[in-house]
Amino acid sequence: MHHEIIISGFGGQGALFAGQLLAYGALAEERHVTWIPSYGPEMRGGTANCTVIVSDEEIGSPLVRHPTAAIVLNPPSFDRYEPLIQKDGVLLVNTSLISSPPQRSDIRRIDVQANELATDLGTAQMANVILLGALVAATGVVRLETLDQVLDEHVSARHRDKLEANKRALRVGAAQASKQ
Repeated sequence: MHHEIIISGFGGQGALFAGQLLAYGALAEERHVTWIPSYGPEMRGGTANCTVIVSDEEIGSPLVRHPTAAIVLNPPSFDRYEPLIQKDGVLLVNTSLISSPPQRSDIRRIDVQANELATDLGTAQMANVILLGALVAATGVVRLETLDQVLDEHVSARHRDKLEANKRALRVGAAQASKQ
C-alpha cells in the first residue's frame, strides 16, 4: 500500500490539521509516513496545503508530484491539483465552494457539500474533517477508528469540546463517499 495525498485550501480551512490527523493515524497503524505543510505568507485567506505519504514500505522521497488522491477545499486548489492526480486516483471536491465540472474521466471524483454538512453538524469549521472521512472511506488509507484514537490523543485541551463533533464529521464524510 502506498498513498500520496495532497490536501489543499485557503488558510483557515484546516487543510494542515486534516493532513496532520491523517499522518498521526498512519503512525498509529505503524506505517511509514511523511507530512509536509506549505502555506503562503497570509494567515487566513492565503493558500495552505500539505502532502501526506502513507506507505507500507520506506518512503524514498517526501515530494508528491502526481498524487494518488487529493482533497480540494477551494476553486484554486481544484484548478491546480485535478490535472496532477494519477490515473485511477481519487479527487475529493468541496462542492460547497467548487462548481467546476470534472475535466477528467480517468479518476474517481467524490463530490461533498462539506460546508453545508459541517453547518448541519453545528460546527462550520468541520468541512476539512468531513472530507478526510470521505478520503478514508474511498481509499482505506487508515481506519476511522484509528482517527478516533488519534483525536483522543492529540486534540489539545483548548479544543476538547470539539472532539465528538470531529468524530461525527469523519463518519458523515465516510457516508458521503460510500454513497458515490
